[in-house]
Amino acid sequence: MALHLLKLAVGPSSVADLEAHIARRRAEMVGLGQTPRTFHTTRMVPKRAREIAGKGSIYWVIKGTLLCRQAITAIEPFTGTDGIGRCHLVLDPEVKPVTPRPCRPFQGWRYLTQRDAPRDLDHAAAGDLAEMPETLRRELAALGLI
Repeated sequence: MALHLLKLAVGPSSVADLEAHIARRRAEMVGLGQTPRTFHTTRMVPKRAREIAGKGSIYWVIKGTLLCRQAITAIEPFTGTDGIGRCHLVLDPEVKPVTPRPCRPFQGWRYLTQRDAPRDLDHAAAGDLAEMPETLRRELAALGLI
């Protein structure tokens, strides 16, 4: 059973903003002659990294609503130029929308079990819900209707 991370996305105001940020960052890397990679840098290495890397995802909370996820392909600890230990959560660049759910603010990350993780939104699982505008999905989720 996969273990996931739940994290607040600081900056993006929508899934489209997150996707645009990822695309910009990858384009910058190409412009610098680097191999494009998608990653999130964090100070702490998850203690349960073996249960997450290659199996789990990072679920993003945007503006108070859990809205999407990215698969975590690897977890790479490193020491920054300042001598402080950090890690890269290496992510699949594809952002997958999930069934929205309200989520209160928190610091760091939280572990999320497969049982507690929301389902992906796709035509097979959610019909027209995947086509619904994100703002409307948020409102319906806040009202407990989806």
